[in-house]
Formats: sequence, structure tokens, C-alpha cells
Amino acid sequence: MVTRLARYAQIAGILTKYGFGIFLQELFPEEKRPEFLRHEEGVETLDVYRRIRMAIEELGPTFIKLGQIMSVRRDMLPLQMIEELLKLTDSVKSVPFEEVRPLIEETCGPLSELCLLVDEEPVAAASLSQAHRAVMKDGAEVVFKVQRPNIQELIEVDLAILESLAERAERSLPYLAPYNPVGLVEEFSHQMRKELDFVRDGKNAETIRDNMKELPEVKVPRIYWEYSGPRLLVMEYIHGTRIDDVERLREKHDLKSLAEVGFHAYLKQIFVDGFFHGDPHPGNLLVTDDGKLVFLDFGMVGILRPERRLAYTRVLYSVVSSDVNMLLDSLEDLDVAVDPRDLDGFKDEMYVVMQETRRYQLGEYSFMDTMVDLSGILYRYRVRMPGTFMLMVKVVAMVTDVGVLLDPEFNFIERVKPYLNRIMVGGMLKPEHLEETASNLANEIMGLPRAVRRFADALISGRSRMEVNMPEVARIERAMDRSSQRMQLSLLASAIIIGIGLVSLSYQGAVVPFREFLIPLGLVVLLALIVKSFSNPRGEN
Repeated sequence: MVTRLARYAQIAGILTKYGFGIFLQELFPEEKRPEFLRHEEGVETLDVYRRIRMAIEELGPTFIKLGQIMSVRRDMLPLQMIEELLKLTDSVKSVPFEEVRPLIEETCGPLSELCLLVDEEPVAAASLSQAHRAVMKDGAEVVFKVQRPNIQELIEVDLAILESLAERAERSLPYLAPYNPVGLVEEFSHQMRKELDFVRDGKNAETIRDNMKELPEVKVPRIYWEYSGPRLLVMEYIHGTRIDDVERLREKHDLKSLAEVGFHAYLKQIFVDGFFHGDPHPGNLLVTDDGKLVFLDFGMVGILRPERRLAYTRVLYSVVSSDVNMLLDSLEDLDVAVDPRDLDGFKDEMYVVMQETRRYQLGEYSFMDTMVDLSGILYRYRVRMPGTFMLMVKVVAMVTDVGVLLDPEFNFIERVKPYLNRIMVGGMLKPEHLEETASNLANEIMGLPRAVRRFADALISGRSRMEVNMPEVARIERAMDRSSQRMQLSLLASAIIIGIGLVSLSYQGAVVPFREFLIPLGLVVLLALIVKSFSNPRGEN
């Protein structure tokens, strides 16, 4: 059982070992510093970002996962740190099979009654789990993905410590406030607890399996729910070669075709299904002997609402099309705003990066290079993108790198642009999307165009002024005033005539001269009003 205080001491010792004691000193002033934080063993002479990565690896699974998730935040972290975080791996030393057997049998029953064979040496060992191959009594080959003993308790302690450190950091280190440490830890804690639920992992696998049915070149393992639970996932075992083992793959397969399969599978997951595999490192992608691409490990997935999916499609399309205005419109769809005072500079820098990308020859750039440059601009202008967007960027970039590994002539921009164009045009015409499309179109028609809104914001804030001097408008205004006055006078005259008529009718028995007096009087009044109207052509009083 790991106690919070003991884990604090362990974390502090590791941070101090790699030269980050100064950070602890800022968080814990001398008079409030626990005893176990007072001793430093010295500072390593290695590069600071490398030391951060080494410290994370030694801190264990919670911090490794945090580093992996933060590796997608190119809008927040410097490139050198991103490069080190990308080196983090889940591969760790496995625990003896006898330590995980009780967790397996707790869920599926005695292995002797269930299996013909269980391989006690794991086929894979990660920070949260390890996997053992087995043969069921019906001959089916399966994998037992089982959580490591006591991992949930350790992670809950680590998450509590991270939450405490994040709160203290916001109070003690004001320069970190714009990065919202508390919010980031809350988001991370939510993700970690989801990854600890293997039922969710299996459900994610089934969702992607269903979505990939129309792509026969893609395979996702079947889940054996009758034997699975929150801490154990039993799935189909699939023989295959890692996607980065290029030499072995070249002996049996067309590598260009494999690159295309992976590329289209991920684009469909992201931009059509809105539910995508979030960890496409080579260990999670296999190729079977018959050339099928296999997806493994679904603890991390990205989920996009339809409107956000369309916005992400437009963002990516605007980048590969060098359309800065479309990019700004798409950012607004994501509720991401650029400070109006910085708008021109932001547009200029974005446009330069887009144009430079188009001038590069194949092999001189990668999509990752472009996104690093664009993320740097977002960082400088304090534009905070949604976490799912940065995860999407990471996934697309990793898939592109795999594509280039398999096919050196793989050109991301040439391949993705027509695909995104078909999604934007064809997707809206599908019957199931027509109602949504019509609703979006109605909203666009009924709402003010974005350009007008920006102009109005500029006027209201005082950033812009406009003076209009149009003589034609003044003449139209005077003509309308004159017509309005004449209409009022005509209505008044008509009312007088009708009134006189009614009065005269009520005096049927009166003296005739009196009736003859009223009618001429009414005509005189009407004539006077008409003369009044035309004698004041400007409508002035």
C-alpha cells in the first residue's frame, strides 16, 4: 500500500536527483518545507529537457502518461521538450505471472478450467498492464490484458499529489496561471481513470471495429466479454508484424498500399466517424500475413462532435490550401479567438508558413514540421486550441510519419486535400446529414456574416471609426418626411369631411342654411391643409 507521504518523498527525491530541487523550493518556502525536501544530491549536467524526460520515466506510470498526453500540446510547450516527451514509452519490466493470476481468475474463473495453455511470459508489458497469450479450450487464441497489481491505488495517490501541486503552483508561480495547471490536471485525471477501466477500452475497440467494417484491409481484435471486466480484457490474438519493421514487411507486402490503407483508415476515423484511435505508435499497429492492418490498444481515443468534426476538417483544409481567412472562420467555429489587435500579425505569420510549405519539395519538409511552425504561432499569440484538436494533430502527424517510413514518396498534402474536399462537400449531402446541414445553413443565413460582426466589434470597441456623408441619403430622408407629412394631412382632412357629413346628417330636421354652412366650411378647411402641405416642400415646421 502506497501512502501519500511516502510517495511525496519518492517524487521529491527523483526531482532533486535530476536537478529540479529549485522547483520544489519555489513551491515550498524554507519555513514550510517538509524535511524530505531539504536535501539535494546535486544537479546532472545533461540537457534540461532530457533530464525532465528521465525524471518522468523514473516517476512511473502516472507521470509517463502525463508526459505522453502533454506531448501533443505543441501550443503550450517548446519543441525541444516535445521531442523528449515523444520518446516516453510504456514499456516497463513485467511482474511475475503469479502476481497477476489472481486478478485474471477473479474475473474469468480458474484458468485450468478455461484454457489449454497460458504463456506466463508476457507478449507485452506496459505501465498500466501486461498481456499474456493463451489458448482457450475451444482452440481460440486470445490475449489476457490484465492490470498490474495495486496500480489503481498508486495512480489515485499520484493524481491527488498532482492536484495538490497544481493548486500550489497556481498560487506560488503566477507565470504558470495562463496555462491553467489545475484544469490540465483535472483533464488528465479524467483521462487516466478512463484508461484504468478496461470495459471502456473494450467498448472503444468495438466502436472502431464497427466503423472499420467497410474497410476490409483493416482488422480490430474481437473482445470476449464473457471473460472480461474492469481490470481484465480478453481479446482475440492476431499474428502480425509491427508496422515499423519495414524490412520484414517488404518481403511480403506492397508498402505503398499499406501506407494508403493506414492513411485512409485514420482519416475516416477522424473526419467521418469522429471516433479515432488516439495512440498510433508502431507498437499498436501490426500487419498480418495477408496484408491487413491491425489496430491495438484503445485506452486513448479521440471523440469529436459533428460540428467540431466539420470545424477540424476546415482547419486542416485551410492549412493545406493556404487559406488564412478560412482558418480564422474555422477557429471561430471552435470558439477560439485571436486578439483583434494581433489579428494582422497572426494572419501574416500563418500565411508565410503556409506559403513556405507549398514551396518545399518532397523530402524537404513533413506535415509535422508545418504543424510545429503553426503551433509556435498559436503559442506566441496565446491562442489555446482544444485538447482534442492537438490530439488529432498528433495522430495525423504520427500516421504521416509511418506513411513516409513505408513510402518515402508519400505526400501528405497532395493526398489529404482532395479527401478533405470530398468530406466537406459530399458529407453534407448524405441523407442523414441533410437536416443538420439545413439547420447550419439557416443559422448562417439568419445570423450576421462574420465579417460584419468583426466590423461591428471594431466599431464598438473604438478601434475603428466610420464617417458617412451621402447627399442622396439626405434627399431621400427629406422626401420621406414630406410624404409622411402629406399623408398625415390627408388623413386629417378626410376625418374632417367625414365628421362634417355625420354632423350634417344628424341635423335632418334642422334649418337648411345651417347644413349649407357646414359643408362649405369643411371644404375650406381641406383646401387650407392642402395648400399648407405644398407650400412647405422641405417638410420643415
